[in-house]
Amino acid sequence: MENQTLTGLLKKVASEFPNRRAVSVSGKFDLTYARLQELVDHAASLLIASGIGPNDTVALTFPNTVELVVMFLAVIRCRATAAPLNPAYTAEEFEFYLSDSESKLLITPEVPIQAVKAAATKLNIPHVTAKLAGATSHVTLSSAAESSPDSLSQLVNDASDVALFLHTSGTTSRPKGVPLTQLNLASSVQNIKSVYKLTESDSTVIVLPLFHVHGLIAGLLSSLVAGAAVTLPAAGRFSASTFWADMLSYNATWYTAVPTIHQIILDRHDSKPEPKYPKLRFIRSCSSSLAPSILARLEESFGAPVLEAYAMTEATHLMCSNPLPEDGPHKPGSVGRAVGQELAILDEKGLVQPEGVNGEVCIRGPNVTKGYKNNPEANKAAFLFGWFHTGDIGVLDSDGYLSLVGRIKELINRGGNELIETEAQVFDKMREISLAHNLFV
Repeated sequence: MENQTLTGLLKKVASEFPNRRAVSVSGKFDLTYARLQELVDHAASLLIASGIGPNDTVALTFPNTVELVVMFLAVIRCRATAAPLNPAYTAEEFEFYLSDSESKLLITPEVPIQAVKAAATKLNIPHVTAKLAGATSHVTLSSAAESSPDSLSQLVNDASDVALFLHTSGTTSRPKGVPLTQLNLASSVQNIKSVYKLTESDSTVIVLPLFHVHGLIAGLLSSLVAGAAVTLPAAGRFSASTFWADMLSYNATWYTAVPTIHQIILDRHDSKPEPKYPKLRFIRSCSSSLAPSILARLEESFGAPVLEAYAMTEATHLMCSNPLPEDGPHKPGSVGRAVGQELAILDEKGLVQPEGVNGEVCIRGPNVTKGYKNNPEANKAAFLFGWFHTGDIGVLDSDGYLSLVGRIKELINRGGNELIETEAQVFDKMREISLAHNLFV
């Protein structure tokens, strides 16, 4: 049962590696696994005292801070559902997401984003702030409730608990709500840990926003389940000027990013190379296609294999990945082999296609969502013939490597509630905002 929930996996790691570094805020403080577990349990008891219980949804709107990490884990420890939201949304966008997720509570930093505060007020959703003063402090919530440690003792997380609620983006005018269970999360992080052979000796710096499945699952949670170390940039977001300094200071062995960030890192390397780079086991790229020329430049510049992967929210992130060098070749232009789930290429009648023949990429496994929230039409279209249909057209080669060749529906609706097409565009949108405040220097 322990391996079927994310909370169970994290509790196991905290008992195995209590004194190892779990999460650091660059240049400020480190949290061990035992300390992180204490902080999460204390914050969870505060949430329970505030009236949060099983099946309640809690919205979290933060930069990449330690408060977000602790509160996310505390929410799911309560058997509630965490709904992380992009701090760059407009008030109108926040209103849609808060309403669609049926959030019962909003948690933000002490200096909240005014747009989300306004949306929560309009929807009559209670709002509290969270603050962690340092490694020896507890997270404090602005609500008056007092914690009761006993409230957690009888609370057992279940594999079927909906732990994470995210929205898709891309091919419809209305983003679809994706509930992901403890089992979905546990399955996915173990798949990621397995394919990249993550251990307690690994370390990474988070560069992607933790409101998105890529950064949250592949960067943060998979590391924590492996007993590895995670560093959060001091600014709460990616900065090209501090990235390699953080990677060196915290002995990073890998990082995961979208092609946009890889390009920024390469551009900085070309214009202002670092005196020294860390020795990396691998570099991972996901969320949109990485040009083979960029892949080659990354490998040449930083001396590590670049492993391209394929993922989507409905699969709790990872579906396919190119393997580590000792486990097989990594093929430029391919997103690799299926990891921890079944994958098939189907035709319109649901028949499995042989290698070399195009068709729709379909998956099934314990990491796949059971269905979209309150959207029977989307579920009917997405779950056919016993498979989840990705909407992507692909082809498998003789080694089982997948290459993507297009989308079934290329039409992208830019109006209505359609916000962003891919995670690369999520990042681009944040970058535009950050550039205006000189945060990307």
